[in-house]
Amino acid sequence: MANTSRPVRRTALLASAAALLGLVGACGIESSTSTAPRPTQAPRTTTPDPGAATGAATTPAATAAPSDTAGSASASARTDGRCRTGELRAEVGRVDPGAGQRNFPIVLTNTSDRTCTVRGYPGAAFVDASGGQLGPDPVRAPSSPGTVTLAPGKSAWAGLSFSSPQISGARTATPAALLVTPPDEHDPIRVAWTAGEVPVGGDESSVKVTALEPGTGP
Repeated sequence: MANTSRPVRRTALLASAAALLGLVGACGIESSTSTAPRPTQAPRTTTPDPGAATGAATTPAATAAPSDTAGSASASARTDGRCRTGELRAEVGRVDPGAGQRNFPIVLTNTSDRTCTVRGYPGAAFVDASGGQLGPDPVRAPSSPGTVTLAPGKSAWAGLSFSSPQISGARTATPAALLVTPPDEHDPIRVAWTAGEVPVGGDESSVKVTALEPGTGP
């Protein structure tokens, strides 16, 4: 009788070995899969927000502060409203004699198209035909000067007075003109003088002028 147990046994051993190898292979694949490095995640890119840039450009910090230059230029352009020589006409009114005095109103009239002001005493000087001054400058009479507002066409007046030369005995001359200078101005207005001789030297030769008042005289 033949012995068949050895082949069967060898076959069983081979089957067991194959099974063992399969188990080990399966464990190796699982281990390899579980320990493999995971794919690196791509860096996240951020797109700039156009709105944010626009907002930064329009913030108060990015806006230029207003300059004071325009305000200064505008301040330097303002005027004090004073009447200029070129805006006025000067005249000498009729004589008003009284108590040995000769009194004349010096009248300044606004010939411009704007309202302006005069304040204080006008300058006055008698001159001959060649422009040379006759006698000293008039003396300012005590008064309380005030600002006179002259609308276009309106006038202010100041009194010019002196003692009658026939009474005072002062040395006299006959002027060709009276130069009238508006307050705070430098350029005079020449007014023809037709009222005869005036005192220019000696005793009682003073000529007086008063501050400007509204109107054309008494």
